[in-house]
Amino acid sequence: MEHTNLIHFEGALWFALFVRPQKEHSTKELLEQKGYETFLPLYRERRQWADRQAVREKPAFPGYLFCRFNARWRMPVLTTPGVLKVIGYAGKPEPIDEAELQAIRTIAASPLRYHPCPYFEAGRKVRILDGPLAGLTGILLDFKNDRRLGVSVSLMHRSVSVQLDHCSVELIAAERCVAKAALA
Repeated sequence: MEHTNLIHFEGALWFALFVRPQKEHSTKELLEQKGYETFLPLYRERRQWADRQAVREKPAFPGYLFCRFNARWRMPVLTTPGVLKVIGYAGKPEPIDEAELQAIRTIAASPLRYHPCPYFEAGRKVRILDGPLAGLTGILLDFKNDRRLGVSVSLMHRSVSVQLDHCSVELIAAERCVAKAALA
């Protein structure tokens, strides 16, 4: 990387980018070619047809991509084909909460199956005690007698959930409320 480009990466934070539908992969590749660090969480979806079935990877947050850059130097990001805008408030880019992004990264890197779910803001907040997600906090959801952990990215109003088959969890008592959305 050239010395002049180093300025563009000083003070870089993670932002959510709103991208053209079904262009998450190609936009990610173009940003990486420009030297940006990106994160596109993918989940596996099994499709069943009459004569066959297939498993394919799909974005956990359709239409969104995470990118690390300095907001002062966002024009190269915004001019990348596929990028529509940087998510924020009042036209000002807002960085993604580091804890939320790390939770999504942990789930995406785990061997557990996860998928998108409706956004929720509150519920029974828990901490996972063991297994591949040990130490992760999120909202415990009950769905058809399954224990699921939901993790939200509040700035994007998007969530993912993962099934907790044999993980031990502890309730974080100070933060009890009722979930606003149930899993579909």
